[in-house]
Amino acid sequence: MLSKTTHPSPPAIVLIGYGNQQHGDDAIGPQIASLVDAMNLSNVKVHGVTQLTPELSGKLAEADYAIFVKACKMSDPADVRVTPLQAIGTETSGSSTPALGHSCDPQSLLALTQSVYGRHPQAWWVEVPATDFVTGHSPSDLAQQGLPRALQEITTLVAQAAPE
Repeated sequence: MLSKTTHPSPPAIVLIGYGNQQHGDDAIGPQIASLVDAMNLSNVKVHGVTQLTPELSGKLAEADYAIFVKACKMSDPADVRVTPLQAIGTETSGSSTPALGHSCDPQSLLALTQSVYGRHPQAWWVEVPATDFVTGHSPSDLAQQGLPRALQEITTLVAQAAPE
């Protein structure tokens, strides 16, 4: 009789690229999300959103790892920052926090996920250099130059989280 060998499923990874696509460099988060989505990484679920909202906590609760991607005011395209994140604060059931129930930062969203679901994923924040957040502008050359480095950092995080 043959025995079945079970292989653990690869860890679930959620990538959330966020920013307003109408505000110049702020579009870089959703743009990177779109590029990662096109890579068709089997264990990565990608979300491009305008802002972080409490509704995303359900998606985070199902993940082992999370990567948040956002434009950040910096002047050197080589300065893509990758920062490990911790859940900050405690969210109580029925609270309108974080950020008055409309939008929030990654740490508060992780805290909300922990409070509601009893767990949150290990998470990182990838910040892409940006300078122009003016309504109606396209992403600047600086943000576009940081994009390949951000993608490289993201693929490294994914590979570390789910080694083959």
